[in-house]
Amino acid sequence: MDMNTFPPKRLLHDCLIASKKKTPESIAAVVQGREYTYQQLHDEAVVLAEKLVERGVQQGDRLVIYMDNTWPCVVSIYATLFAGGVFIVVNPQTKADKLEYILNDCAAALLLTDNHLANVFLPVLPKVGTLLSVICSNSNPKKIIEGVDGIESFEDIVAKYPKNSPLPPLIATNLAALIYTSGSTGNPKGVMQTHQSMLFTAGSLTEYLRLSESHRILCVLPLAFDYGLYQLLMSVFSGATLVLETSFTYTAVIFNRMREQATTVFPGVPTIFSMLIAAHKRKSLCFPDIIRVTNTAAALPKEYIENLREIFPNALIYKMYGLTECKRVCYLEPELLDEKPTSVGKAIPGTELFLLSLDGESVATNEVGVLHVKGPHIMQGYWNDEERSNKMLRQGVYPADRTLCTHDFFRMDEEGFLYFIGRDDDIIKCRGEKVSPVEIENALHGIDGVKEAAVIGLPDPLLGEAIYAYVALENNSSISQKQLKKICTERLENNMIPKEFILIDELPKTITGKISKKLLLRQKAAK
Repeated sequence: MDMNTFPPKRLLHDCLIASKKKTPESIAAVVQGREYTYQQLHDEAVVLAEKLVERGVQQGDRLVIYMDNTWPCVVSIYATLFAGGVFIVVNPQTKADKLEYILNDCAAALLLTDNHLANVFLPVLPKVGTLLSVICSNSNPKKIIEGVDGIESFEDIVAKYPKNSPLPPLIATNLAALIYTSGSTGNPKGVMQTHQSMLFTAGSLTEYLRLSESHRILCVLPLAFDYGLYQLLMSVFSGATLVLETSFTYTAVIFNRMREQATTVFPGVPTIFSMLIAAHKRKSLCFPDIIRVTNTAAALPKEYIENLREIFPNALIYKMYGLTECKRVCYLEPELLDEKPTSVGKAIPGTELFLLSLDGESVATNEVGVLHVKGPHIMQGYWNDEERSNKMLRQGVYPADRTLCTHDFFRMDEEGFLYFIGRDDDIIKCRGEKVSPVEIENALHGIDGVKEAAVIGLPDPLLGEAIYAYVALENNSSISQKQLKKICTERLENNMIPKEFILIDELPKTITGKISKKLLLRQKAAK
């Protein structure tokens, strides 16, 4: 084999080099209707990477990408990799307090962001002592952000020609990304993934989804969400085309884009599928070009399947389960959807999984146990958090052999198929993303007049799990449910806003004086 023709894929961005070399004029991405080739993606990423190195970025530095689903966001991810950095994509809905926490927690060397987010990030900048520079997209930031030194224009930088300056040498075990996910303490935790683990995962997912360079993958999920991020990584891995949109909010626009771009892969979460089915019931929808439909984040109700088959008559429908700490755990072969309607399938290619009791013993067939996962896709741990890392990662047979304990309960049938039972923490899965009740409770406790607050999640056909906030007020407080919602909307991301605020005189307590969420759950479920 001519290695110059078929370059090896050892690093995550080697996929971009290979796809550019094979078909430079193929469309890498269609972003809000505009097409970009693999040659463009490669060249702009390399130019930006050179500028990052010029500005002092060194191997292993963390770069935060606080952007919408845009072309600059895609370029910034690959530029960070070329520069030897570690990318962190932060949801553009993130408010100032959490952005500040992430920037300081990872000791960010550089921030890449959008002009329209200036009201959020500008007040944060003086509170982060590690930043070397800020690069801002959307025309010339100096014309919009006046009086702020050190902010440069993304467009000005990538418009230059590459100098072919040397970029840092890397190996597969270098960190590629930190993916921040909600934690039970309220602060997000940074999941450490290497080039090796992410490259393996992209390949494994591409294999079982049966993707190729002919596919056109729609992505309406945030690139800050690992499910959205991997649509980009799988697309570049296979030389396919990513059709990238900011969200699924304006469904008519998305439907038109799907037809116009002849998209073939539709990744979604139950919330998106619920919106899709609701639109289908109002006016019949049919997308015959779609040949893959994938679901994760929360269980896909079996009642949805019939409707999805009407909307996507030629599609294979994949049910999957995963967690950020290893991206994906298992999937159900689409041909088995009717035979195993409540199963989430078996391990993804190249990995292993098994169930253990709480005492660490193997469990019998159809008995409930805690799911454990082994494979190259497992995280290195949580950034700067050895205690929580040790809770999730267990020592294996060999010194470097580790097992991920998901802390989720499953059962396994006689044929080895998995069935999700529940979680052992109070993390809520709402709108396809993990939500920390503590984070919402902290926001509520910061409101004048709130004495106590407790947040729970309950199954919901639209949201996966719906968030309910129980609030006890001070005696002299007259704050209303409407006011609570307004303040939470100002302080929290959209997926964290409780569906309902319930005012009560006193929250139920255990005999030790702790708030009893179990009792709240029972009371709510009984109504």
